[in-house]
Amino acid sequence: MSDAPNSPEELFRTFFLPLYPEDAKKDLARARAEDANPAKNPHVLAHLGEAADVFARSLPLALGLSAAETEALHLDVSDASVHRLGALLTPERVERLRGLGVPGTADSAVFNVVVHGAAYVGACIVRNHGGTWGVRRPLWESVVHLASRAGEGDLPVFHWWLKALASGGDGGTLGDRYRAHVEVPCARPEELPVIAPPDRKLPKLAKVRYDAFYKYLRANLPELRDVGEHFPSPERFEELAFKSLSFQLVGEGRMLVVWGPSASGLHAFWLTKAGFEKAAFWPADAFPEPLIRAKDDGKLEVVLARERATSSFELLWWGP
Repeated sequence: MSDAPNSPEELFRTFFLPLYPEDAKKDLARARAEDANPAKNPHVLAHLGEAADVFARSLPLALGLSAAETEALHLDVSDASVHRLGALLTPERVERLRGLGVPGTADSAVFNVVVHGAAYVGACIVRNHGGTWGVRRPLWESVVHLASRAGEGDLPVFHWWLKALASGGDGGTLGDRYRAHVEVPCARPEELPVIAPPDRKLPKLAKVRYDAFYKYLRANLPELRDVGEHFPSPERFEELAFKSLSFQLVGEGRMLVVWGPSASGLHAFWLTKAGFEKAAFWPADAFPEPLIRAKDDGKLEVVLARERATSSFELLWWGP
């Protein structure tokens, strides 16, 4: 396990591990797997709710937010509030937190923000998506059990926080994890309006330029009148230097997947009738050329090679 400065491991060992019960320190795997509230005592769950409330009240002061920033953050236990929260956790603010209080004690700002923040994010999953708490000891290690179209699992919200605060983590934000593990699996994309009949033939665009892309859409998908304000700008589109673009209507025509290989890998964009919804990128070798294809069960399969080893994985049709 790496203890590089400001990595998830370093944050855990510096700010949290000293406060674990001795038996949990000796066997972290057991502590993280064992139900600490088998009798479903409501008073234990109430503590998690209280921790979420403490977080909403105390975070602005911990981060040094202005009155305007606090109002804009609006921690109302909504999905959107998790994304607003994630955007605030900049390296500069994380550094501020590290300097407040004594590391390894309950006075540390990092400790208090994360343990209460884990309760807050968990509360958002419970309230908005029917998740249920799986209590652990210590309480901040508690997970949220979520059943969705992607299956069932326990979401380690405390560890999401460690990764979000770490400059040595995998680069994802708190909002990224919430979207990938909660919002996407629990989405109801079948309620989206149909863009076009799903059996419409959409040829590959071999010579890719921004103006050619727009002409292609007008000719082949006139129902899609706008790609939305968050679609890549003309400058960014040209920088990506697509070798080609392929188009696939999915979800009975409710979404358009646009994907294409570039020099560095495979880019994909999901559009609804309202325009851009999300994007994804996977590093890949140039040969064999990476691709995305629709499967009979409605899912998408991504096939690519990295360092000459070919692999594939599945996505829900409404994306990662």
